[in-house]
This record gives sequence, structure tokens and C-alpha cells, in this order.
Amino acid sequence: MSFDFEPSRAPVSSISLAGMTDVVLLLLVFFLLTSSFVPQLGIEVTLPQVDASAPVEQQYITVSVTEDGSYFVDGTPASEGQLTQQIRDARRTETTTVVLRADEGATIRQFATVASAAQALNLRVLMATERR
Repeated sequence: MSFDFEPSRAPVSSISLAGMTDVVLLLLVFFLLTSSFVPQLGIEVTLPQVDASAPVEQQYITVSVTEDGSYFVDGTPASEGQLTQQIRDARRTETTTVVLRADEGATIRQFATVASAAQALNLRVLMATERR
């Protein structure tokens, strides 16, 4: 009995890249889709910068205060007198937090207005900031 260890075929000199192209395309689509889910709020405020920040709950109500003193509850314009009612209307059943996105130029009086409206509804207030 004799064994023939000589290759009868020529070695493969080209590699198909179709599989790798499919994987790269799927990764690209994945990253494009997940990056579009980052929440982008349409109200322009310059958040104060701090060294550390607290984590935010998943369910919250966003109250924005612009530099000129305008209030927005979840993106909807709100008057100072109707702020408590609009926060109550925006409240979901498990919501316990109001996230205040106040511009650096906003005043303490405007913060106190939002805090008192949240206190009237027994909600916590967290201040949104940006890390340095």
C-alpha cells in the first residue's frame, strides 16, 4: 500500500472578501442606528459645567429654562403661572423626577420656580450639567 502525499491541486491564491464585506456593512448599519437614538432636545441651553454628575432615572420630566427666561416642559412652551399644571399633565405614573436643564444665564428665581412646582407635585428635582 502506498500513500500519495503530493498535492494534486494548486493552492488557492485568492480569498473571497464577500463575507467580511457583509460583516462590515452590518456593523456600519448597527452603529448608525444606535447613534440616532441619543436624545437630542431642540431647546438650546448652555448647561453649567461641573466635575461630577448624578445618574438620571429612565422616566423623568424635562423642564428647560432658556437664557431669556422661557420655560419648556418636555419641549412644550410653558408659562410661569401654568408650570405646575403642565408638569402634572406631562407626568407619567412612575415618574418621580424632574430634570431641570437651565441655561447658565438663568437666575436662581427661575430655578426656585421650577423647584416649587415640582415640590407641589412631590417630585425630586435634578439639575442637568455637562462634565468638564
